Amino acid sequence: MQSFAHEMLREIYEQPEAIRRALALYLAPQGLKPEVARMLAGWSIPEGEILIAASGSSRHSGLAAEILLEDLCGLAVDVEYASEYSSRGNNGQQDARHPSVLVLSQSGETSDTLAALHEASLRGQKTLAITNAAGSSMEREASVSMPLAAGVERAIPATKSFTSQLAVLYLLALYEAARLGRMDAAALAGRIANLRALPDSMDAQLDGWREQTAALARKYKSAATFLYLGRGIHYAIAREGALKLKEASYVHAEGYPTGELKHGPNALVSDRVPLVVLATVDRTLDASVLRYEKTLQLLRDMNAQGARVIAIADTGDQAVPALVSDCVHVQPASEYLLPILEVVPLQLFSYFMALERGVDVDRPRNLSKAVVEQAAAS
Repeated sequence: MQSFAHEMLREIYEQPEAIRRALALYLAPQGLKPEVARMLAGWSIPEGEILIAASGSSRHSGLAAEILLEDLCGLAVDVEYASEYSSRGNNGQQDARHPSVLVLSQSGETSDTLAALHEASLRGQKTLAITNAAGSSMEREASVSMPLAAGVERAIPATKSFTSQLAVLYLLALYEAARLGRMDAAALAGRIANLRALPDSMDAQLDGWREQTAALARKYKSAATFLYLGRGIHYAIAREGALKLKEASYVHAEGYPTGELKHGPNALVSDRVPLVVLATVDRTLDASVLRYEKTLQLLRDMNAQGARVIAIADTGDQAVPALVSDCVHVQPASEYLLPILEVVPLQLFSYFMALERGVDVDRPRNLSKAVVEQAAAS
């Protein structure tokens, strides 16, 4: 049994088992659980509109959910900062759209997200809460609840709760796609099989990622700022990777859509401002191949520019490593499951950057596990 110097590292390694527990809640041996399908049917609305309200890492999982629910289910999804949604008001006007509301929170007590849930409830909107805390305020108030079962997370930076959120949101998309007739039985079975295989794939890669990211942290520890780049669903992971680096190691970082780099941020790129680029691909999906080819072109441009680049790419990819300073590989997976894998080396990189800079990684300054104070008092 491995020993871990910090809770954050332990919880990174607990992610495969946390995801297995989440899958057990929502999958039967034969596939989707009918009782879960009946429960979720009470949350959806005929118009197919969803508003997601969340903060921090949970908002990043919400950005991934937006792509999942739109691409796989044909739903119309907006993602709001909970702090903005709960304080924006409606100027006395009734919201004509009246979407279903999905709130995401590790603790189930995040004050801004709880306020967003209160607002939706007051308006009579149907609500779904995805949290990691049994009996939380959000679980009790929402119309429907999908717990994560990730287990207690002691380190302040979210790791296993985040990947468990992604897994449960993927399951939500499968349930909605099945309900709406957007996915036939064969396609659904294939996606479930791929999801079930994911924890074993993650388990097999953790030690290699740990060794490689520790070396990368030693190499890049003097960097002043990082720019994280991702396209499509991977933009959410770029945002999450940047947040992890900031909160764990106090190194400034920002996440951008890959195609936006040349619309201003490229002015920052230098030896002291490296790039972290998500360059994975699902060869079975045309849109993913197009995304990958566009990312390759950006990497060629950055190579010519002399930029320092860390890339996340598929195992066996030869094009990406030839264009970047360093490359971390992940085993191939489907487009919508790749985020669950590719975020893990980014978590590990933030962990080792914190160690290199002497930060108490489990208890970063000025942060708490759940932001529960009222906004007026902050």
